[in-house]
This record gives sequence, structure tokens and C-alpha cells, in this order.
Amino acid sequence: MSKTAEFTQLISENEGAIFKITSVYTDDRDSQKDLYQEIVLQLWNSFDAFKGASKRGTWLYRVALNTAISYLRKSKKHKVLVPIDQVVLDITEAHDSSFEERLKTLYAQIRELGSLEKGIILLYLEDKSYDEISVITGLSVTNVATRLSRIKSKLKKQINQQS
Repeated sequence: MSKTAEFTQLISENEGAIFKITSVYTDDRDSQKDLYQEIVLQLWNSFDAFKGASKRGTWLYRVALNTAISYLRKSKKHKVLVPIDQVVLDITEAHDSSFEERLKTLYAQIRELGSLEKGIILLYLEDKSYDEISVITGLSVTNVATRLSRIKSKLKKQINQQS
């Protein structure tokens, strides 16, 4: 398989994950599209450097999260916020208004987290193991578990305060 075909397959298999990352780190569709393109560009630029020391999905998440964090830092200088609520609702297939409301609340609270916290909770919501999160973030497994516990507590507290 050619390099281009292999890369295209990797992107198409992980499209949803890349979209979720763009949704968590940006607030409007234009920024999401820009970040998506930036992530794909960075993945392409580093595709030859992938040595197979980890799974391709782990490598992809690491590059995508690092790109998103860098993008977030750059965009804070030109901050224009548009609620992510509608984006989340657009991709939600369930028509349960209670579920949609809880999802909106959760994503609103995730947006309030720090860059690394967003990445950790996003990976957790993607059902990544603590080991995989550790490899992607560069944190120890114990540190991932501790931070994840704190993030969950923080989110629970923030959501309960809103209720």
C-alpha cells in the first residue's frame, strides 16, 4: 500500500476522534475546520517519523492533542467564543431532550477545564485505557489515574452547582 493510501486510510478510520478533539478545543465550526486541517497537516508531516513504537491510534492522538493545545494557545490571542452546544447537538443522534441537555452541560463544563485536563477526559470518554492515556499524554499511569479522578470530581462538583 502506498504512503498516501495508508495515510488516507488512517485519517478516515480516525475521523470521528479527530472531530471530537476539534470540538473540545474549539468553539465554532470555522475554528473546528481550521484545527482539523492543522491536525491532518501535522499528522502528514510526522507520518514518516512514526516508528511503530506505539499503536498508530496512540500516535495519532498524541499528535492531534499536541496540535490542538498549540492551536488553543495561539487562538487565545484572537479569542472569539461561540457556544459548542449546537455542534454537540448536531452530531447527537438521540432525540432525548434530557440526554441532550446533560450532554450540553457536560461539554460546557469540559470547555472550562485546562488544556491537559480536556485531553485526559476526552481520551477517557473515548474509552482509552489508563496505559494508552499515559502514552499519549506522557504522564505516568498513576498520574493519569489521579488526574482523572480529580477531573471527574471537579466536573461533578461544577455540574451539581449548576443544578
